[in-house]
Amino acid sequence: MAVAVRPAQPADAGLIHGFIRALADYENLSHAVAASEADISAALFAPEPRAFAEIAELDGAAVGFSLWFYSFSTFEGRHGIYLEDLFVVPQARGRGAARALLRSLARRCVAEGLARLEWAVLDWNAPAIAVYDRLGAAALDDWIIRRLTGLRCRPCRKAPSRRP
Repeated sequence: MAVAVRPAQPADAGLIHGFIRALADYENLSHAVAASEADISAALFAPEPRAFAEIAELDGAAVGFSLWFYSFSTFEGRHGIYLEDLFVVPQARGRGAARALLRSLARRCVAEGLARLEWAVLDWNAPAIAVYDRLGAAALDDWIIRRLTGLRCRPCRKAPSRRP
């Protein structure tokens, strides 16, 4: 049976949270998951959400998800999509779910006139990299991802100026 992709619904918050935890396990990052099911529900299903998700189903069963948000390219002068997470359960891998989720996002990019679809992949995740290579996704080897996070961010810890 073909993979079906559908927009996530509020009732999917627990499912998505479970997929996030499974993805973290796969990436050996379980310790880094701070988001609760309520956090996911609030982020994806708020009146004006800033993040979105889709569910991949195979034979009527949910087997994966993508979670994404709109980005913006100053060079292109247009929005794009940044794919934050894509995960397919191990027993469904190789059956087209990842491709279907990426195809759905690519179609959205075309339909909305977006500039690009981007994502990051861990350098050791050879199976995912192989899928992306087969799709023709370019590796941006000359870019290095940098991140400032919360209280570990040096500028965030800086005391506010006491100037009048």
